[in-house]
Amino acid sequence: MVAHQGVHNHQKPTCICIIWFCLLVTLPHHGRASFPSSSASSFNLSLPHQHPFPERVVLNVQRKLNDSLSRRQLLTYQQDDDTTASSPIPSCITGNPIDDCWRCDPNWSENRQRLADCSIGFGQGTLGGKGGRFYLVTDSSDNDAANPVPGTLRHAVIQPEPLWIIFSGDMGITLRHELIIGSFKTIDGRGTNVQITGHGCLTIQQVSHVIIHNVHIHHCKPSGNTLVASSPTHVGFRGVSDGDGISVSASHHIWVDHCSLGYCSDGLIDVILASTAVTISNNYFHHHDEVMLLGHDDRYTADSGMQVTIAFNHFGEGLVQRMPRCRHGYIHVVNNDFTAWEMYAIGGSANPTINSQGNRYTAPIDPNAKEVTKRVEANEKHWGKWNWRTEGDFMVNGAFFVPSGDGVSPAYARATSLQAKTADVIDQLTVNAGVFGDPSGRNGQGRGFPGITGGGGTVTRGYSKGGPGGGGSDDGLFTMIFGSNSSAAAAAAALRPGQVWSILFTIILLWYFQHHRR
Repeated sequence: MVAHQGVHNHQKPTCICIIWFCLLVTLPHHGRASFPSSSASSFNLSLPHQHPFPERVVLNVQRKLNDSLSRRQLLTYQQDDDTTASSPIPSCITGNPIDDCWRCDPNWSENRQRLADCSIGFGQGTLGGKGGRFYLVTDSSDNDAANPVPGTLRHAVIQPEPLWIIFSGDMGITLRHELIIGSFKTIDGRGTNVQITGHGCLTIQQVSHVIIHNVHIHHCKPSGNTLVASSPTHVGFRGVSDGDGISVSASHHIWVDHCSLGYCSDGLIDVILASTAVTISNNYFHHHDEVMLLGHDDRYTADSGMQVTIAFNHFGEGLVQRMPRCRHGYIHVVNNDFTAWEMYAIGGSANPTINSQGNRYTAPIDPNAKEVTKRVEANEKHWGKWNWRTEGDFMVNGAFFVPSGDGVSPAYARATSLQAKTADVIDQLTVNAGVFGDPSGRNGQGRGFPGITGGGGTVTRGYSKGGPGGGGSDDGLFTMIFGSNSSAAAAAAALRPGQVWSILFTIILLWYFQHHRR
């Protein structure tokens, strides 16, 4: 009996170890099986900062939008009820989830970094200069691209630390060469009228966490074949630039919000060379041919990991095409107002996924330019498999969207709360598109808001010591994907679900052995 008990105790750990090994092997497969089959292919990630489940990002944008619209609607009902009405609906509440996040704070100018908590879509989690010092731009000159003067915008953007860059007053900055922006920078033009023009304009290359907010960018021309500083310790030779308004290449977590762009030599915004986690929102685009390019080249397959959210923008007068033109990746076009185009609005050429939701497309008078979409240099045999989807879009003046791939099948359309928006709702969501207070913005109705010169704190040459800090955080499910600047969130992000299960099983096994020894 004793010998038998010894053999039995010896076999127990062996059996448990075998079971433990099997669980470890099968965990990844169970993890994958728990997600919808439509997202299975997204595990084939080509970029490290690509979101593995883009449909979840889309649904989160819809949730935030519906929450904001519901809040506004609730206040509207209260105004209709004499027993509950107390004051008019604040003009800051538009139903736009980005603007509603910060504009109703009467002390927004003392809490500027709250803006970093308000991004949505694939660029959600973009920090910009959050947590860093304030840099006050006091000098509008740009005389030496290789050795910028302290107090200038060029000197600010090349510093190695996180910075929240603000302006001492209205400024017209004429760049001599492209402005190379470093990681963890916010250019915040709120409360001032900042015009950036000249040669090269804004270059965001091989960096991360950059926010461009509330500035005019226009009449950008090619430049180059010169020395340009990209940091306080590095000056390099730059070739000829294209003359884009904003050029984003090999970068991630980029957010362009409430800017006004037009009249540039090449694109207004180009996102290329494996850039991802980008949100382009609340901007006003005008007077340009090739507006926006997403993707470097049809043969550059690394761009298949590109993910871009295009939301609440006003594509205004004088535009021709590329709003955007996509090559690869997943592009979410949501609640924008396309008031006109000459050739087409949305184009693509190398099997991009385009998810168009809740936009208003107003076709031009030309009967040959009514189609919203254009497949560039591709026949139907090939583009018929591309996933182009329209849901809840509002078509005006004969505009029509040609879906393809899974977008044609009703089974692909999931049961979401996104419905076609009435014209007044689209107007409300995009009423402030462009630079705040700009009379040339959304139908000339851009509203101003109380602003101050500077950002608080004791200002020295270039830098602001002290000043307002950042607001709270609402990372949600994006914390693990997009990261956070807190050590606790970083620790949580380091643990994947499979690792958590492994730790739990290890604890259970240790407890079992300790309490079953004889």
